[in-house]
Amino acid sequence: MSSYINLDGEFTVESESCTYTSDSIVADYTYETTMVDGNVVKPVTKKMQFKTEKKVGKVGVMLVGLGGNNGTTCVAGAIANKLGLEWETKEGPMKANYWGSLILASTAKLGNDAEGNSVYVPMKNMLPMANPNDIVWGGWDINGMNLGEAMKRSKVLDVQLQQKLYPHMEKIKPLKSVYFPDFIAANQGERADNVLTGTKQEQMEQLRKDIKDFKTNNSLDKVLVLWTANTERFASVEESVNDTADNLLASIARDEAEISASTVFAVASILEGCTFINGSPQNTFVPGVIELARKHKCFIAGDDFKSGQTKMKSVLVDFLVSAGIKPVSIVSYNHLGNNDGKNLSAPSQFRSKEISKSNVVDDMVASNRILFEEDEHPDHCVVIKYVPYVADSKRAMDEYTSEIFMGGKNTIVMHNTCEDSLLATPLIYDLVILGELCERIQIKFEGQDKWESFHPILSLLSYMLKAPLVPSGAPVVNALFTQRCGIINVMRACLGLAPDNHMTLEHRFESTLAELQEQASTKHVDKKARTQ
Repeated sequence: MSSYINLDGEFTVESESCTYTSDSIVADYTYETTMVDGNVVKPVTKKMQFKTEKKVGKVGVMLVGLGGNNGTTCVAGAIANKLGLEWETKEGPMKANYWGSLILASTAKLGNDAEGNSVYVPMKNMLPMANPNDIVWGGWDINGMNLGEAMKRSKVLDVQLQQKLYPHMEKIKPLKSVYFPDFIAANQGERADNVLTGTKQEQMEQLRKDIKDFKTNNSLDKVLVLWTANTERFASVEESVNDTADNLLASIARDEAEISASTVFAVASILEGCTFINGSPQNTFVPGVIELARKHKCFIAGDDFKSGQTKMKSVLVDFLVSAGIKPVSIVSYNHLGNNDGKNLSAPSQFRSKEISKSNVVDDMVASNRILFEEDEHPDHCVVIKYVPYVADSKRAMDEYTSEIFMGGKNTIVMHNTCEDSLLATPLIYDLVILGELCERIQIKFEGQDKWESFHPILSLLSYMLKAPLVPSGAPVVNALFTQRCGIINVMRACLGLAPDNHMTLEHRFESTLAELQEQASTKHVDKKARTQ
């Protein structure tokens, strides 16, 4: 009887809890949680309002690493979709799409219809959101090659698609970027022919000017900045250098050596009021950056795109621990041949990646003290090797060994061929779309007069990131479906809708099933009468 229905297009919520005005959606919402005090459990409710500005405006995105594999694929993908391009492959004709994007290519359950059918809606239709087709793309790169040639160099897209895109891509040239050789692998020096000069202060001021000019020249309402450039080594967090906002700004002014390029970009973005997202694993967000973002009420999010092996790990370990199975050994091996792999072949840069990949199971392990003692963790090893021949087609091999019932052992071995940039690029779209949406959402708690925005650290973007940055005192959540539910339920709250759950009580009792059958029968009779 029950099936699935997909609702395409816009929808309207009819409820006293949701009001549509000319410029916003205002929703009354009751947030229900559970407080555990020792052995006493208490339900807790908190009333609030959500206000979502409806106007998206004209959005620009500036990518750091515009000429890299991710940058060129991102811009090319948006152009291909905007033009509705089609091309031939050896498997047959292909048409541009946004598959792999949570926002653009997945659906969320909206509710049930009168007959008990589950109704799903494209996630992009939940609220007014930016469309990559309409975004103005630009940015910086340490290599000055135009994006047409850079696209060919990356060898990510099919040749015929590249040929159709080339006239559009060759017109785009990256701005000069910040290049601090001490923070990335020495083998990147041969690409660095498009770099800024001067002190770190002078370079930061140039980045601010670039952002201002990009916004003005393209008549933009807002700009977001996203780092998709090389992985840097970790910066040392030092007192009087980068531990506070004031010390960080002073360190940039005096050309302090331990200030990384990504941190300079983050500071420039914050000072220009632009959301900054870090797609690489290094510690861009030193304490001084976080304090600066809070002072300026500017959003930041990171770290490191979660696209292939780590995304699978966050699903599989969540499944194992939730099923009462104890993972005791996780060994992950990767080899790839793109420029990311080349940069990661240097030990300091690999260490940044190793840290971001290794912490992904911590929250799931900590959630089950039946299986794991207080300080017990699975053995977890991550290996990354550079193999030029495989180019962007990264190979990931994982072995999960677990303890099961009565001393038994279970081993799962997985081989995953990850088209690296084709998996990462949709995450860029998602991060930008969700980051922009968060700029238009505010809440007001019952009894308060002022509207409040999200905390400057946008932990809601964690689904797309390996090592989620969260506000001080907040838990780090890596479990993928928990992260996804968080995004969907915040969107539902913006419409005054309760969180989705999987109780489906309407399908579990004789009385409720009979009611659904009666409604379906009545609807069928009415429909038949109308057609006669």
